[in-house]
Amino acid sequence: MEPSDPKVTVHVIVPARNEEDCLGRCLQSLVSQQGISFQITVVDDGSTDRTRAIAESFSGIRVIAAGEPASGVMGKCNALIKGSDGSTAEWLLFTDADTFHYPGSLAASVQEAQDHKADLLSYSPEQEIRHWWELMLMPLVFAELTRTYPTERVNDPGDPTVAANGQYILVRRTVYEELGGHHSLASKILEDLELARLFKASNYKIRFRYGGGMVRTRMYRTFQAMCDGWTKNLTALFNSPLLLATKRAFEFIAIFGLLALGVVTIIKSHTVQGVGFLALGTSLYLNFIFRIRQAHFSWAANLMASLGLLLFVSLLIRSYLHSHIRRELTWKGRKYRQSAPNAAGNSSIHKG
Repeated sequence: MEPSDPKVTVHVIVPARNEEDCLGRCLQSLVSQQGISFQITVVDDGSTDRTRAIAESFSGIRVIAAGEPASGVMGKCNALIKGSDGSTAEWLLFTDADTFHYPGSLAASVQEAQDHKADLLSYSPEQEIRHWWELMLMPLVFAELTRTYPTERVNDPGDPTVAANGQYILVRRTVYEELGGHHSLASKILEDLELARLFKASNYKIRFRYGGGMVRTRMYRTFQAMCDGWTKNLTALFNSPLLLATKRAFEFIAIFGLLALGVVTIIKSHTVQGVGFLALGTSLYLNFIFRIRQAHFSWAANLMASLGLLLFVSLLIRSYLHSHIRRELTWKGRKYRQSAPNAAGNSSIHKG
């Protein structure tokens, strides 16, 4: 069915730029959805690999080209604008090529949005992690996100806190169009957060939660991609990245310094003092684990995360330097230059 078909309830839009490693799995999980009428559009955002061929191998999927974004427009926003243009479906689902959608999740998400009278519904997907560098870093980032954007505050219409995850955003199309959609935030680095802010500020209801059992993702397949991705996002996600980096550096020093001091002290036959240092270090470590486990990762990842504290600190600093000193970011092969903030604290993006 074409997006203009009035029988289509959900128009699923998948922006894809060089996603040959994951797009097939994503589309297979989407075309297998049941219990609701839907149309899928893949927006090929200038891919140089097999992305477009993979998308075209699925019958019934509409594949279009995004074209190069205009100056001041982020590549993903440009793709989402092109993908949603002309749709008449009741709902639009913006989802990324690295996602996997559980059977029945599409119909269930629409039902959830209707039950909660939400105009924007977003899930934070289950995170798939396989390598040591993912185990070390990803739980740390998502634990901080959980603390910074608690769902009870995000879902409270009277609280200004907003959050959304661009890997899964379901919106009521008429409201989306009324607010200008991604046209209104085309220069924003975190278009998902800004879209949620736009909806909430306009007194439309948003709903955000962990998407366990609905959608999962593996965000990064290489260490470099992970570092580049979080370099792009961390400063935009956290208001005081350098303060956060300082706190986490001291946490690392406190935990491992006390544990090491305890061992050394016991070796030197000062058993009572050594046990005291070990007890204090262990207490700090358990407090760390309690915080990290709120992010829905495995116990193995939670235990490994303490070793990633210094990596997290370095990426927070790197993100700050790119955003505030170099005022430049590179993502998906495109380079963007960021202007200095104006009096209101806002800045704009220009394609370099």
